[in-house]
Amino acid sequence: MAGDRKGVGVESELSIVLPAKNEGVALAQMLPSLRTRYPEADIVLVDDGSTDDTARLATAAGVRVLNAPYSMGNGAAIKRGASAARGKVIVFMDADAQHDPEHIAKLLGKLEEGYDMVVGARDGASQASLGRGLANAFYNRVASWMTGHRIADLTSGFRAVRADKFREFLHLLPNGFSYPTTITMAFFRSAYPVAYVPIPAGARIGKSHIQPLRDGVRFLLIIFKIATLYSPLKLFVPVAIAFFVTGLGYYAYTFLNFHRFTNMSTLLFSAAVIVFLIGLVSEQITNLTYRRHD
Repeated sequence: MAGDRKGVGVESELSIVLPAKNEGVALAQMLPSLRTRYPEADIVLVDDGSTDDTARLATAAGVRVLNAPYSMGNGAAIKRGASAARGKVIVFMDADAQHDPEHIAKLLGKLEEGYDMVVGARDGASQASLGRGLANAFYNRVASWMTGHRIADLTSGFRAVRADKFREFLHLLPNGFSYPTTITMAFFRSAYPVAYVPIPAGARIGKSHIQPLRDGVRFLLIIFKIATLYSPLKLFVPVAIAFFVTGLGYYAYTFLNFHRFTNMSTLLFSAAVIVFLIGLVSEQITNLTYRRHD
């Protein structure tokens, strides 16, 4: 119940943001429990162009509703919700009933230990499918290598954040899926402490809006995009070394066999230098991007 949990000291300082698109069936089950546990919280549902009774159910449950005339994407809904949230702490959770309102207290309790963001990390049994589980494991490994910190669940949409810290990075968030990827990397890059709390996730109610092939490619592209945003040299230096080593090997081959320096070796050496210099410029741009202003 609301009175026996740890977390935000004043419930009115808590906002709960729910991005939703055609989640009427799930919301009918989820909103009463959420409102019972957090009667004083600022609950905001961002209706991303739903064609069912999503908005009506939320309004009937006493939830603030932000309507979009058409679907703008999960990330766009998150940005609108974060901008409109009134609390000093924001909890983001999916509106498909995968996340149990009971587990919000775990995130808030961890946040009170001095963290700026706490993420509900799903275990293997909570993954929607084997393919999604393997893909998420790959993303976690890549992101952990980039940041130097263990990332237990890069794509989890269940998290509690300090509102002022989160809003610093709204301009970086994509309008589609994968906002969790961007915000996680941004927090690590800015030295804002992040923690993970194991959370079981249930089966979603209704149809998923993620298309495995299309969004899988998008997630992969976002990994490279975030790599360039977080620490470009970690991406560009290995590529530059690969070009240089290939050029050196090819030069050794042509010199030993034909006693000459070829155009291909010149091209490979030039590519190594160009890629390295692009990495240096990108590193400087990244430093400017994450410079915090008073």
